[in-house]
Amino acid sequence: MLAPTLTNVDISQAHILALPTEQLAGQANLFKQISKEFEIAIDAEIKKSEHGGKVGEITELSVSSKKYPKLEKIYFVGIGKATPADFAKVGAALGRKARGSEKVLLSACASGSHGQQRHLISAGLANYSWHLKTGAAAKVKVPTIGVLGMSAEDLAGAKTILSSVWLTRDLIHTPANLKSPQWMAKQAKSALSRSEIEIKVHTGADLAKFGGLRAVGNSSPKRPPVMIELFYNKTKRKVPHVVLVGKGIMFDTGGVSLKRPYDTMVAMKSDMAGAAAIIGTMKAIAALGLNVRVTGLLICAENLLSATSQRPSDVITHYGGTTVEVRNTDAEGRLVLADGLAYANAKLKPDYLLDIATLTGSATLGLGRQHGAMYTRDQKLAKQLQEIGEKSGDRVWHMPLVDDYIPSLASPIADFNHLGDKPHVSGGSITAALFLEHFAGDSRWVHLDIAGTARSEVDAGENVKGGTGFGVRLLVEWISSL
Repeated sequence: MLAPTLTNVDISQAHILALPTEQLAGQANLFKQISKEFEIAIDAEIKKSEHGGKVGEITELSVSSKKYPKLEKIYFVGIGKATPADFAKVGAALGRKARGSEKVLLSACASGSHGQQRHLISAGLANYSWHLKTGAAAKVKVPTIGVLGMSAEDLAGAKTILSSVWLTRDLIHTPANLKSPQWMAKQAKSALSRSEIEIKVHTGADLAKFGGLRAVGNSSPKRPPVMIELFYNKTKRKVPHVVLVGKGIMFDTGGVSLKRPYDTMVAMKSDMAGAAAIIGTMKAIAALGLNVRVTGLLICAENLLSATSQRPSDVITHYGGTTVEVRNTDAEGRLVLADGLAYANAKLKPDYLLDIATLTGSATLGLGRQHGAMYTRDQKLAKQLQEIGEKSGDRVWHMPLVDDYIPSLASPIADFNHLGDKPHVSGGSITAALFLEHFAGDSRWVHLDIAGTARSEVDAGENVKGGTGFGVRLLVEWISSL
């Protein structure tokens, strides 16, 4: 991870000062001070800008001053309607503008505790970089970024969230030849070693009842599957108990049902983004000291093509005894999640059970890459998560669990097939959710299909090309509200 320094700085330390094209509350004195010191008419300079205040658009002005000898430029930045979402867009724009430099950027383009935090977080995310280059190419310059008037408490909170999202992105960006289920366990131990989180790694005979996980993971005999169990406030009672289940497919070839076209495999090192988001979330909630009980289950395996791979037409027995006919080995995510959900429901007695996974391309077709697909029958919980998604920046959309599609999961030889592949049913993300619902039992269950949001195919906004770290902000904000 190569990330900017986030700190509280004042104008005397800054190389660049970013001012909004519309004054925010309490900025009159700042504008007068800058106007007097640099002998500029700020209103006139703003009017010269071509963007007319469009959110995230930047106009530069070179300046010099004896009082502020370090200050080289003033940016006039459009802030739209000055909402927290606008402040986030502006933060991303400023972060990208400063990317690759060692400049100190001080922004006055956000107000309010939440608005300033989103502003700084987006600026930090836009600056994220990860690579394995050597020599001169390995040296990447990173800026220092601060927000004028931001409290020390808000800065600390923003840094906690950012470091957790950066960790999640690091895990996703690591190439598949370097990461395995066992590597994931080591990374969890390393990342959480200084927190109050207990870690238990289930391997071998411990997974005897996990038929879905073994069916998928046995395709990689030298790097076998694991379930990583993370406990925060394990023994605490009289507080909400949240269980998070994450898909951790380290690499997905599709197995015997090989992915086509083959270039779609290049991105499959990110098929463990759900599990990675849970590690990031656990790190953040421990750092924040939240008064909740959280258990994380990372269901980790590789889905490769080998002599020990599962086959279409196999029947597997999941944790709890449900039998499932495998129709397509590239629909492996729901097989491993089913075991995790069944285990959580049977052993952990959650107040809330939430799974997060890069599960289906169908979710991307329906919602694009700006919203995760959310499934639950709990309307109150769905509304809460959707509102928190808008607030945090990890947006989700409540999708229907269509009971008319349940018959498509029938099998003539097992309790279910896992694909829902009847000709009249084409809602692949919905049928996957319906399949998982069976294993969640009577829990207050939510399924997040983040196939569209967990990875960006372009370097734009607050996302770099590759893993986004989606889910960490949503989960931390939601758990904080319980």
